[in-house]
Amino acid sequence: MDLAKYDRLHLKPARLYFIPIFEIPWNSFDFPQSGSAWDEFVGFQFLERQACFRSDGCFLVKWSRLHNDAIAWRPLLMNPQPAIMLRDLVKSYGEVKALRGVDLAVEEGEIFGFLGPNGAGKTTTIRCMLDLIRPDSGQIQILGLDPQQNPVAVHARTGYLPGELNLDGNLTGRAILHYFHELRGMGSNTARALELAERLDVDLNLPIKNLSHGNKQKLGLIQALMDEPRLLLLDEPTSGLDPLIQRELLQILAEARESGATIFFSSHIISVVEHIANRVGILREGKIIEVAETSDLLKRAVRRALIRFRHPVDVSLFKELPGVSILSEDGGLSVLLQVTGDMEGLIKQLAQQPVIEIETERPSLEEIFMTYYDAKESEA
Repeated sequence: MDLAKYDRLHLKPARLYFIPIFEIPWNSFDFPQSGSAWDEFVGFQFLERQACFRSDGCFLVKWSRLHNDAIAWRPLLMNPQPAIMLRDLVKSYGEVKALRGVDLAVEEGEIFGFLGPNGAGKTTTIRCMLDLIRPDSGQIQILGLDPQQNPVAVHARTGYLPGELNLDGNLTGRAILHYFHELRGMGSNTARALELAERLDVDLNLPIKNLSHGNKQKLGLIQALMDEPRLLLLDEPTSGLDPLIQRELLQILAEARESGATIFFSSHIISVVEHIANRVGILREGKIIEVAETSDLLKRAVRRALIRFRHPVDVSLFKELPGVSILSEDGGLSVLLQVTGDMEGLIKQLAQQPVIEIETERPSLEEIFMTYYDAKESEA
């Protein structure tokens, strides 16, 4: 078997996986069977041949060994299209221009962070993707579909968490999830929803009006994730969640990506971006000013470092280091530095000094934005 044509897939017990085939007719696709080139798929439980392709062109398989993970292979996409394609998107609210020509491409299977301060246009962009609002001009393709021409098909393939979640307060969490499940035509199988509720630690039997903001956010996440959609659009998914639940959510999103899903999320929390996003797009005043690898974004971060020394040192040495400036100093016994980008040079210099204590302050995402914006304006 030519593994160059295949993608490695980490399988989890009793979970569904889909293999995008796009334009390949199902009857021209080799059906896996024991003894063929598909030996790596031994252990799968296949749906019936005619039923194994969903309407969105995905080959459904289920790993049937309930207590073991495994590694298998799936075919690489042939002529893949971006999961999200935006071209020159413009949207105004009266005289206020929310979007000023947004261009963006997000690949299948990618986790993409959509970043920007409040009012930058993040929520407006996401709503345009789902045809919840109409742009003034521009083109949108979601999983190869135009959401204005095929909104139902786009919604069927997409899990969406809005930035402001409004649910019927008189219903229980279990009832609202059952409603969304039936609305999507997924039958009555709610096992995945119950699994997510356990992992996110939310009681589905309480009325929604009795839940805290964080627990309502968990319900919103469960309804977006429970039917394992091909695309997740999450507007501030970690809002209101405590650190332990945030960590569990990031693990759930990583598993969704391993299963083949594309994840597009907005966030103001730098740790979320660092730990999960492959790439980020930075939005400012309705325009994307940069699309970058996450590591490239962090190189523009400004950190503050307070260093205390055992005895006075010549702090002017730090002025010579690239990206380092002195904010204040105390007779050589301590110095407060501002460091832009990589800290390697500073650490090497400190290794030669009688350091007794170092305190560093991580930047907020807003500070990174401002550093990035200032750099762009200087270049202009």
